Amino acid sequence: MEDDANNNNSNNNSSIEDNGEDLKRSRLYTKTGDKGYSSLFNGERKPKDDDFFNALGNIDELNASLGVALEYCMIDNNGLQDYIEKIQSLMLDVGACCATPLDTSKDSHIQKTKFSDQHVIVLERWIDLLDSKLPPLKNFIVPCGVGLASSHLHLSRAICRRAERSICSLSRHQVIPENVSVFMNRLSDFLFAACRYAAMKSGKNETLWKKREFN
Repeated sequence: MEDDANNNNSNNNSSIEDNGEDLKRSRLYTKTGDKGYSSLFNGERKPKDDDFFNALGNIDELNASLGVALEYCMIDNNGLQDYIEKIQSLMLDVGACCATPLDTSKDSHIQKTKFSDQHVIVLERWIDLLDSKLPPLKNFIVPCGVGLASSHLHLSRAICRRAERSICSLSRHQVIPENVSVFMNRLSDFLFAACRYAAMKSGKNETLWKKREFN
């Protein structure tokens, strides 16, 4: 029993040991971005604070946020898991499309990262389905007190709005397809419906906005 306890303590306190042996260099770091530039899918080099990478960073942040929301949806088993998993995969497609500007990319690159209009149609169907199961909304919702799954979906919704804004600047200059902006607009609507649905499934009452006087 004492040996088992010692083994458990050893496992819990284990660290990644570096014994000084020669290691194969990881491909995770290339050093090509050390000067503040990075590459788009078509190989074009741009500053890391360029509008393209601002959009790509927001998309990545949204996807990470969705991953947290997914974990809580799995715990609650609220039925949203499959939707979020599919959306996370689509976020990679959105990023690939944004990294392939229409005005400077080869047709082969554009075709490889082409974003389908069907994604918007499917997303609208999902919104209609969730909304049909929700009580009518008669006031603004304060994003609090609705459980962890719903709260993280609210956070994802807000990040989605930021990602959409950053994508709009690219779409306005016609360097990415318009349907990507449309999809992101629908996605924030879906996430709002998902927030409400997750709250309902967890038995939480939504906090409705009331005009308050602060003394």
